[in-house]
Amino acid sequence: FILRQPFMDALRVDDVCKSYGDVEAVKEINFSVKKGEIFGLIGPNGAGKTTALRMISTLITISSGSITVCGHDVASEGDEVRRCISYLPEDAGAYKEMTGRKYLQFISGFFHEGGNKGQMLEEGIKIANLGDRIDSKVGTYSKGMMRRLLIARAMMTRPQLAIMDEVTSGLDVINAHDIRGLIRGIADSGVTVLLSSHNMHEVEYLCDRVAMINKGKIVLQGTPSDLLKEYDAENLEEVFVKGVNSVE
Repeated sequence: FILRQPFMDALRVDDVCKSYGDVEAVKEINFSVKKGEIFGLIGPNGAGKTTALRMISTLITISSGSITVCGHDVASEGDEVRRCISYLPEDAGAYKEMTGRKYLQFISGFFHEGGNKGQMLEEGIKIANLGDRIDSKVGTYSKGMMRRLLIARAMMTRPQLAIMDEVTSGLDVINAHDIRGLIRGIADSGVTVLLSSHNMHEVEYLCDRVAMINKGKIVLQGTPSDLLKEYDAENLEEVFVKGVNSVE
């Protein structure tokens, strides 16, 4: 285990709102993520988590407020932000007729600079850790194997901020455990991770700090241990329920 020592904000979200006509999906949310942290953004379905992640990833525009990623403003410096991040949505997929190796090779072609394409590919293969199955077609992969390949795709570009939405959704216990270990290793290597998950055990185990969004607003924020004390709870799932009920 390598102790992470955050020393600057990799991400700042200040008074950010997102509206769709008269509907306010996100309402003046504020949080920051320090370099090297694993930060959990949690909340019930429809709370605004994915909307927030998509704004941070430059996929949708901000209605008001500001987001800064690695010192770059999302609204005015989108290209610079995209060079700093990787975003792995819950519904991400890969080309099923390609082998895992060919898929990573294809992706590396979009990101390599100079002569480092081969190095990036080897890094991706190492992260995926699929053994001989790296040369099997993606369409034959299990959910766990697919998720490993997708994490490798996201991480082989060496982002400063990795944004992961429900990364272990649908996986069995063993595969979910393996993926959590992979994420922790990624953070220990110096990558900042913004993680969204419904799995409170996962969040409690992985995250240095947590923010909960409900009905478009941040309703609690802190370290898992501090939140357990504040809400007099035995686990983060109980904190989650109390946080939801507090704004119902």
